[in-house]
Amino acid sequence: MEFGKVVNPEQLDFTLPPDHPETQRILETGKKPLEVYIGCAKFNKKDLKGFYPKEVKVKDELSYYSAQFNAIEYNATFRTFVTKLPLEGWRDKTGPGFRFFPKMSNRVSHYRLLHNVKEITEEYCERIKAFEEKLGITFLQMKESFSSKHLERVATFLADWPKDTQLAFEVRNEDWFNNEASEEYFNLLEQYKVTNIIVDTAGRRDMLHMRLTTPIAFIRWVGANHSSDRQRLDDWVVRLKAWKDQGLEQVCFFVHQNVELESPLLSVYFIDKLNDALSLKLHVPKVLS
Repeated sequence: MEFGKVVNPEQLDFTLPPDHPETQRILETGKKPLEVYIGCAKFNKKDLKGFYPKEVKVKDELSYYSAQFNAIEYNATFRTFVTKLPLEGWRDKTGPGFRFFPKMSNRVSHYRLLHNVKEITEEYCERIKAFEEKLGITFLQMKESFSSKHLERVATFLADWPKDTQLAFEVRNEDWFNNEASEEYFNLLEQYKVTNIIVDTAGRRDMLHMRLTTPIAFIRWVGANHSSDRQRLDDWVVRLKAWKDQGLEQVCFFVHQNVELESPLLSVYFIDKLNDALSLKLHVPKVLS
């Protein structure tokens, strides 16, 4: 992921900010036992260095990946519309307990910018039901130019969103985080039970808002290919432990890197630490190097 990439990450303060004042209130609404899903943003052998044994063929990569991780941030649904994708085939290549977290079509988020998208959104949501019990939360990432002047479009979109499909929402324009529109936006997400995505990347620390709108932490974490990456993951283990103690129901944590070299290794490191801190029994993936 190139978004948020910086030339000199050692010059940044990667300390996690304090929780937003409303986050504790949201966590206190949690009633369900904690579920944790951790994965990468890709499963291709060329991207995940040191992960696949040589004998794993291309057609078997997803099956192997799903035997090691319990989730994937599924970006294939972003550029190709879901009616043209073999969702049933992908579903059947994965084992029990695995979850796909599909990215909303760019027709909705980037081309139409949420304008006049009710029909196409319903078509998308109907199609992804093919994942059946392996469907995780759909996430929508808005174009960076999409600013808070379009708040009414967000309100209309959320009102029309099919209520039987879970949604997580990500905005990137800086003004969503530094003006009076912020609370209106967060309140909309909370009203419609939509999860607010947290992005932890070097060059956009404003997106590390620590504001939950449901008792679900959906975190897109971007390593900087720097020695600080593991300490940053350690800090997330501490924060997620605190959130669990306050009522957190679900963790959806996806590991990216600016240059995909160590995503599997970092994921293994994170899962191992999280297992210890939260008394979990998540499978620790096998990594060759």
